[in-house]
Amino acid sequence: MVKQSFLQKIQTWILSFWRARQASNDLVVQEQEARSSQVMVLPNQANLQSPQLSQESDQGVLEFVQCASFAGLHRMAYRSWGDPTNPKVLLCVHGLTRRGSDFDVLAKCMSKDFRVVCPDVVGRGDSDYLSNPMLYGVPQYVSDMVTLIARLNPRELHWFGTSMGGLIGMVLAGLKNQPIERLLLNDVGPRIEVSFLGRLLTYLGKPVDFATQEEAITYANSLTVTFGKHSQEQLRALNSPQVICKDGRWVMHYDPQIAIPFAAQNPLTITAGEQALWQSFEQIRIKTLVVRGVESDLLSASTVTQMCERNPYVSSIEVPEAGHAPAFILPSQIQIAQEFFRTS
Repeated sequence: MVKQSFLQKIQTWILSFWRARQASNDLVVQEQEARSSQVMVLPNQANLQSPQLSQESDQGVLEFVQCASFAGLHRMAYRSWGDPTNPKVLLCVHGLTRRGSDFDVLAKCMSKDFRVVCPDVVGRGDSDYLSNPMLYGVPQYVSDMVTLIARLNPRELHWFGTSMGGLIGMVLAGLKNQPIERLLLNDVGPRIEVSFLGRLLTYLGKPVDFATQEEAITYANSLTVTFGKHSQEQLRALNSPQVICKDGRWVMHYDPQIAIPFAAQNPLTITAGEQALWQSFEQIRIKTLVVRGVESDLLSASTVTQMCERNPYVSSIEVPEAGHAPAFILPSQIQIAQEFFRTS
């Protein structure tokens, strides 16, 4: 019954999107006509300038797609690299408090073979925040990704998901008629270790703010020490987009209210959620690679073993000198993705 109710909930959310999408088709057409094959860029929220048109940069091309929830409509931002007409799409989805810029380095390396698309999941980065924080969860995120995939209309779709992004991909890949051909789960599985949840709750949604950008980046760097060994230059590039200036103070670039659904959890809902994730995972029928940071406190080695035993489509690899989660900005890690997605 857990499996049925969980999947039905996701399917209901997706159906609600299509109904809202039908009602808002005129808005989408107007948006596409206004763009005239160009791309609207959301301004840096720190200085709130007017939107401008831009070509591809080191941060990719910024676009938006309109999504639906039970509370109404919201925009999800995404950046893309590579030929926009390439029918082969690699969708890279980030972790809980992160944003699509985490994949800048990987996207550049993969863009010769794929159109690489990296969304800011709703409530993060340049995407809208939800008016009802209880909607921050996998069903809404799956619905939004279905919207994005419909916009992209790829002939061939691959998925790279880190942490939360892996859970979204895992649930989507477990649905009937799902569109993903290959799935890489970066340091995540159906079971999340209690030790990680304890660490997460020490900073998730906490009201922190800083006088300078440097102080904010230093704080962001402290939260990513488990990503692996990186230079200060690499950490700055990784974490500068994670902070933003609001009202003269530097804060984290996500909605603090994403923490509210976590606060509503209890042992029963956590157990039921894990069971539902295992059942979704067992429905996956595509080639799947589980990448585990050898020092991960979220994904245990025993969980990876179970994943490989319970689904014959799954293989795994461990990344040395990394915990949760490997950042995939080092050449040795990027090579893992290249070999997995490029191999027939």
